[in-house]
Amino acid sequence: MYRILREVLRLGKVGEKPPRTERDPASASPSSFRHSLSVRHVDAGSCNGCELELNALSGPHYGLEQAGFRFTASPRHADVLTVSGPVTRHMVAALQDCHNAMPEPRRIIAIGDCACCGGVFRGSYAVMDGVAAVLPVDLQIPGCPPDPDALLRGLLQVSGERMEG
Repeated sequence: MYRILREVLRLGKVGEKPPRTERDPASASPSSFRHSLSVRHVDAGSCNGCELELNALSGPHYGLEQAGFRFTASPRHADVLTVSGPVTRHMVAALQDCHNAMPEPRRIIAIGDCACCGGVFRGSYAVMDGVAAVLPVDLQIPGCPPDPDALLRGLLQVSGERMEG
């Protein structure tokens, strides 16, 4: 036990720093977000691959909260709505209710191929294809599933910040 403790004290905090962000003055507008963003995620019928990648953002390697983002359970506190999976017919009303409960300005991000265009489920009787068929989408992040770097870049893009380096 002491050997492990000495090793931890010797190494200190190990990991990469999150990407530094800087406000882009050209994109500043009254609707731009100025501080940290609260993110509400809705799974509209996905295979949970995108959710695993979203959960990876909360780990120490990506440091989602250090970049100014946090997940919230209530749409009333959310600035950004992320949706994964093809929108199933049973989820349309719940997704619209969640969108309507969010305060203005609100942004919607479609995460993964299924949320962007329906993915492999496109054309099925049980789905409405992508999120854009139900809600106005501000950003689409393709991939099956998209990697955490792409998700973080998308959140930074929606928030009006740009990555350095």
